Amino acid sequence: MMRGLAEFIMRGRWQALGVAILGSGSLLFGWISAAAIALVTLRRGTAAGGWLVLWALLPALVITAMTGDTGSVMLLAGAFGLAVVLRETVNLSLAVMASVPLAVLSGMALIVLNGPFLEELITTFNQALAQLEQDLQQEGSQQLAFNALSIPQVAALLATGNAVIAVLSLMLGRYWQALLYNPGGFGTEFRALSMPQGVVLAMASIALVLWWLGPEWRVWSAVAVLPLTVVGFALIHAYAARTGKGLGWLTLMYVLWIVLDPMKWLWVACVVIDAFADFRSRWSPSSGDGTGSA
Repeated sequence: MMRGLAEFIMRGRWQALGVAILGSGSLLFGWISAAAIALVTLRRGTAAGGWLVLWALLPALVITAMTGDTGSVMLLAGAFGLAVVLRETVNLSLAVMASVPLAVLSGMALIVLNGPFLEELITTFNQALAQLEQDLQQEGSQQLAFNALSIPQVAALLATGNAVIAVLSLMLGRYWQALLYNPGGFGTEFRALSMPQGVVLAMASIALVLWWLGPEWRVWSAVAVLPLTVVGFALIHAYAARTGKGLGWLTLMYVLWIVLDPMKWLWVACVVIDAFADFRSRWSPSSGDGTGSA
């Protein structure tokens, strides 16, 4: 199904435009539109991708006008920007690192341009927290208190989520490109993903400082560790490929990362250590090389 969709997108500019517009007009399927834009940009160039994103932004702007949510606009523009970085540099790590300024700019844009929308979200969320706190106190004897969210915190959450989806859309576009023109190439490229020691230490340090500054800044630490988290997943896939671990083991790692917060920090710690220890060079390749694990 994915291959068929990728082939349809690359069949012509109008087919690509149809997928991009249909996806961007939906809050649920915007990532497909973003991936299509990334694919066209990577394969046919910045001009072709720019033409596509300009038209795809029209339904996204309609959603913004109706709901006040600029998420669709930021996703399409962000995925296009990351794809341009990857096309021009042919360096996946630089494209992943570009998600940090993307998230910061998205957060600032939300605070400046989407104040009323953020205030509505905060009011709704804080009311839900207050109701939950009241219900829990009625059921038990202990006193519970939830911290109310602020505009910068919500902006950070939304901006980080937007950057995550933009990165995933870029990865999907790159996967489609390899599927059509270089089978197996994306798996090799992703498993080799790493970052310079200085960048890894800087991102980890910034995240720790933001976490230490308190709840108001703690949410922004997720922006700093986003590239490290992506590298962590690449490291896990590389280990699975080199040691012959199957899909079940990879699925378990993903589930543990999702449900256990300490796993997220362990992920980052492993990436920091890997920047100096270079785990990939120490793992012996399995007999089958595990190329299907990616």
